[in-house]
This record gives sequence, C-alpha cells and structure tokens, in this order.
Amino acid sequence: LRLQDSMRRAKSRINWSDVHGLLLLDKPSGLSSNQALQRARQIYAAAKGGHTGSLDPLATGLLPLCFGEATKIAGMLLGAFKAYEVECELGIITDSGDSDGAVVEQRAVPDLDAARIESALAPLRGRIEQVPPIYSALKRGGEPMYRLARRGESVEIAARTVEGRAFDLLARVGNRLHLHVECGSGTYVRSLVRDLGEALACGAHVTRLRRIWVEPFRNPVMVTLDQLGQLADSGFDALDRLLLPIEQGLAGYPVVVLDPAQALRLGQGQGVASTAPAGICLAKSGDGRLLALAEVGPDARMRCLRGFNLP
Repeated sequence: LRLQDSMRRAKSRINWSDVHGLLLLDKPSGLSSNQALQRARQIYAAAKGGHTGSLDPLATGLLPLCFGEATKIAGMLLGAFKAYEVECELGIITDSGDSDGAVVEQRAVPDLDAARIESALAPLRGRIEQVPPIYSALKRGGEPMYRLARRGESVEIAARTVEGRAFDLLARVGNRLHLHVECGSGTYVRSLVRDLGEALACGAHVTRLRRIWVEPFRNPVMVTLDQLGQLADSGFDALDRLLLPIEQGLAGYPVVVLDPAQALRLGQGQGVASTAPAGICLAKSGDGRLLALAEVGPDARMRCLRGFNLP
C-alpha cells in the first residue's frame, strides 16, 4: 500500500502534456503490458497513452505504444499480424501454459524426429479453432479469466477461430523446441504450444516468448525502458526523436492531398468529392500534415473514418 501511495503521489506531481506518436517499446520480462505502458507514459509525461495488444508478463519484445492522437489507430494495430520466437519444453504441463505457472503434470517424452514434429505442427497452421488458456485477460461477466482461475473457480472457454501463417520448428535442444510463429489477432501462443504438446503425446509449456514484429513494423528498431530512462536525463527532445509519426502505423494506405477547402469540409464531417480510387486512404494537407484516415466510397466521395487533431 505504501508503494501504491508513493506511485500515486509521483503521478500527481507529473506535469502531463500532449504527446503524439508511436513508440516501439522492447517490453522486458516480468512486467504486464499495462505496467510497461505506464512506465513509458510517465517518462514521457504523456497525458494519454495505450498499447496495441497484451504481451504476457513472461514475454519480451515489440509492444507498440500509442500516445495522444495515435491512440486512435491502436485498434488497427491490435488486429495486425504478429511474429514470435518461442521456446517450449516438452514433457511438462503447467496451469498457465508457461513457466510462470505451477506444474500440474509431467510425462515421458517419446522418441521424436523432425517428421513427427512437423506432422504435429501442420494442423496448427492456417485457420484453426483454438481454446484460449484459462489464465488469460479474456473476460467473463466483466472479470478477467485469470482472476477467476486464481480463485479456483471453474473456467470454461469456448473455442474461437484464429489464423496462423507460420508455426515452424527452428531447432531442437534436448526436450526444448525453438519455434517461429506468425499469427493473427486473438491467437494465444501458449495455446499453440499446449496443443502441440498434446499432439506429441507428452505435453509442453512456453519457457521463453519474444515478439519480433507487428505489422507494419516488420524490422522494428525497439527501445527499452532503461534506455528511455537514460534519455530522459537529456530532456524531452531526445525522447521525442524516438517517436514515430502516426502514418507509419498506417503504412500501405494511399495518400490523398486535400486543398484547404476540402480539408475544412472533411474535418466538419462532410463528404468530399475525390478522384482517388475507392477504399481507405490517408488524407493530408498540402504541407504534409495528417488530417484523417478516410474512405472513398463507390460514389467517389471521401468520408472521414478517424480525424486527427495534430499540432
């Protein structure tokens, strides 16, 4: 309680400010995604912030953070494809599906060759039905499942459709497999490993998990919390240089430049005549300022989907 009170007092002393942009954070192991977000947010003194999809406390790697107006695209990044490097241990099953959990069963590991492992991996690629782990942030009755599980309550979770582009064996060292995963929104890597272990008739759990990219950030230059703390001593200019503009999170959409009259009408919620192809686009001003995420309809009129109030 004393620590919580101290943190609240520290927050009350921060002069929060408008900070806009994306930060590619290298989340450390041992922190929840929200804890990592709040630490970064305090360093930046950012009045508004959000993250783009939780990483387990065990996990490390890319956690895109959105500050200010960038929070308006957080949902789009949340639904993006992601890639992970995974290490799992065969023969041991834990209640959480990773090494943070308690061991609930141990089994002998059968003789396995590359072909046998590949035959177990193959059905877990593509569009599959997956049951999320009971220790997850999914909610029932407004309460996260992991809290119900910790209280010993019976937790039943329905399967849901998820999509994986890759689930491949990189190497094997004893009973440990090193895997590469590329998957869509809502996929639990712990569940993939759990199901792989069952297919191999020995069980498995995640021992290491690192997110290496999130679309569209395929080759991310990440920064750690320690690096942010060190840069904070140099002032906000050094920190601001790490922030990416919002449009980098919207890479791939065509850009449409509007004249001042068109920009005004779009900002007022009116449709704007456009010769751009139908579909989603980025509306910008003549000086390159991002105005909106917009959509051109079949009637050749552009309408605002998300407006940005950037300085």
